[in-house]
Parts: sequence; C-alpha cells; structure tokens
Amino acid sequence: MKAYLMNFLKYRFLLKELVVNDIKLRYRRSVLGIIWSVLQPIFMMLVLTIVFSSLFKSDIPHFAVYVLTGRIIWDLFSQSTTSAMTSIVDNASLIKKVYIPKYIFVLAKTVSALVNVCFSIIALLLVIIITGVKISPTIFLLPFPLLYTSMFAAGLGLLLAAYSVFFRDLNYLYEILLTAWMYFTALFYPITIIPENLRFILTINPIYQMLAMFRDVTMYNVVPNFQQNLTCFLIGFFTLVLGFYVFYKKQDKFILYV
Repeated sequence: MKAYLMNFLKYRFLLKELVVNDIKLRYRRSVLGIIWSVLQPIFMMLVLTIVFSSLFKSDIPHFAVYVLTGRIIWDLFSQSTTSAMTSIVDNASLIKKVYIPKYIFVLAKTVSALVNVCFSIIALLLVIIITGVKISPTIFLLPFPLLYTSMFAAGLGLLLAAYSVFFRDLNYLYEILLTAWMYFTALFYPITIIPENLRFILTINPIYQMLAMFRDVTMYNVVPNFQQNLTCFLIGFFTLVLGFYVFYKKQDKFILYV
C-alpha cells in the first residue's frame, strides 16, 4: 500500500494535467465555454420542472431545487462512471508506449466530473436564492455527499474500466443499467409514489443515500447524523478498495486487449 501511494504521488502531476486537458476538450470551440457547466443544469432543471411540476409540485416544496439537487448528484455519478469505463481503451496508444499507472486515467475522469459539478453548485445556489429556499450553515456540509459520491463512482469506474477492456459489450449494458438506475433514484419524484413494499430499493441504492444527504444539507437545513455519514462513507470506501483490487489484478492483461 505504501508503494502504491508513493507511486500515486509521483504521478500526481499527470493526474492534474489529464483533468485540465479533459475540461479543455469538453468545452473546446464552445462560445460560452465553462459557463455551460452553470447553464446546463439550470436548463435541465427548467425542462424537468416544466414537465413534472403538474404531477409532483404540490407534493414537493421547492420543486425546482429538488430536481436540481437530483441532477447534480446523478450527473456527478453518471459522468464519472461512463467516462471512466472507456478511459483505458481511449488511451490505449499512450499505455502501449510508456509506463503510466493505468488507474490514473480512471481517477482523472472522476476528478474531472467533480470539478465540472462544482461549477453546477453555482447554479444550485442561484436557484436556491431565487426560489426563496432558506440558506443555513448546513450548506457548508455540501462537500461531504459530493465526496462520498465521487468515492463510490471512482470505485465503480475502476471496476467498469477493468472489465470493459475484455468485454466491450459492457459499455452498452451499462447504459441500459444507468437508465433504470436513474428512475429508481427519486431524482424528480417523491418517494411517496413508490409502493411501500418496493421502497427497500431506495434504501439499498447507494446514490439515493448520498442524494438524500445532499438534499438534507442544501434544502432541509438538516445536519446528517453519524449513521448517515458512516453508511455513505463505507459504501464509497469499500467500493473504492474493491475497484482498486480488481483493477490491480486485471491491469497487466490490458495491453493484450486494447
């Protein structure tokens, strides 16, 4: 583990360069550039609010903020994992030429998604102010659910990246899984519409656990208790450890398949 950590510190500059390059490529030739990181979640919130407000607005106070918080957490998770899954294959030419810790490519995608979402927080704060949601000191706890989500996404991203090298169909299967996963995360509907005998799906859904914490600190002015923090941290930590373990076991064979 010590050698692994020292190796990471040795190549931390590469992680930074990959993140910067990824952000530059994302908005290359865009007139508004990185401003889209603020505008996109607002536009998506407007669309979803218009579409679903007649159904759920009466059941959910501050529906626009409810939708936007869901989109932010979901975008962080989905962007991290989908881009991480193809990161090894996309960088095959570089991997074949020089030695680079391969997990760096996966972590770079996760950090890039986190940086991108940080700009979306600006959009969230604007909507909170405009819609009159009470702002309390609990909002300073906002980094915790973002961190837990990133840990979970990084671990799952490592797993997906490792197996997608050998099974390219995994990319398409994961897109289907993501769609189903999104609808079972209560991004834009109240959990009360789910039959009680099916609500256990939310309790075993890691993203819903982190989203609930995110909404607590931004919308409901609630300080997450120790159990919430411990649950979300352990989900993220064990997924990350498992991801690194599987990735480490598989990485020597990557060069034969990329």
